Amino acid sequence: MKSENQIYGLHAIIEAINTDRPINKVYLQKRLQGDLFKKLETLIRKKGVVSSYVPIEKLNKLTKNNHQGAVALISPIAFSPFEEVAEHILKTKDLPFFLLLDRLSDVRNFGAIIRTAVCCGVDAIVVPKTGSAPINDDTVKTSAGAAFNIPIAKVDHLKDAVFYLQSSGIEIIAATEKTENSIYDVSFNKPCAVIMGSEGKGISPSLLKLADHSAKLPMLGDIESLNVSVACGVFLYEVVRQRMD
Repeated sequence: MKSENQIYGLHAIIEAINTDRPINKVYLQKRLQGDLFKKLETLIRKKGVVSSYVPIEKLNKLTKNNHQGAVALISPIAFSPFEEVAEHILKTKDLPFFLLLDRLSDVRNFGAIIRTAVCCGVDAIVVPKTGSAPINDDTVKTSAGAAFNIPIAKVDHLKDAVFYLQSSGIEIIAATEKTENSIYDVSFNKPCAVIMGSEGKGISPSLLKLADHSAKLPMLGDIESLNVSVACGVFLYEVVRQRMD
C-alpha cells in the first residue's frame, strides 16, 4: 500500500474527515480505548464514513508507522453529492443517463466500466457506500483517467437513488439474466438509469423488484454470462445506438 494513499494516526484521520478528504475506508483497531479514539468513532458514524474493526496485525501490515490504532485509505478522486449532481443533470440534460452499480467488487472491472461510461455519455455513476469496490490507483489506471471526468456519487443505499430518480421521471432498467426481455426490445431513448449487478450475484432481489424494466443479453454460446464490465459496455452502447438513430 503506497503511503500517499493512506492517512494514519488519530489526529490526522480526524482532521481528514473534518476537511472532507475523500476516504474509501477507515480501519480501526479492535477493543482500543481512549477519548481520542472514541472521538474518531463518533465522527465516523456522524459523517457516514465506511469503517471496520480489525486486529492490530492488519494495521501493522498497512503501515509500519505509528498508526495509533487507525489507518484510513484515501480515494484518489472526490465523490459527488448524489442529490446535488442528480438535480443538476435533470435540469440541464434532455435525456439524462445514469449508471447504478450494485455491489461491484473488482476494482479493475470498476475502472473499465468508468472508462466505457464516459465514452458512452453517461452523466453520473452511483454506487453504495458499503459493499462496493473502492476507487484506488488500480481503478483510476484501468479507467485511463476517465474517473476524473465523470461525477461518481455514493449513497447509503441504492434504493434511495432509485426512488429519487423514479420520482424525477427517470426509468430504471435492470441488466439481469433473470428476465425474458431482450436488451434489443427495451427503449433507452428516454431519461433512464441502467443498473448493473455484482460479478457473482448480479443485482440484489430487493433492488431488482424496484426496476421499471429488466433486460438481458442474448447468449448464443456455451458460456452463460459475460464479464460485468463487458456486459455493461454492451448495455451502454445499446443506449448510444438507440439515441443516435
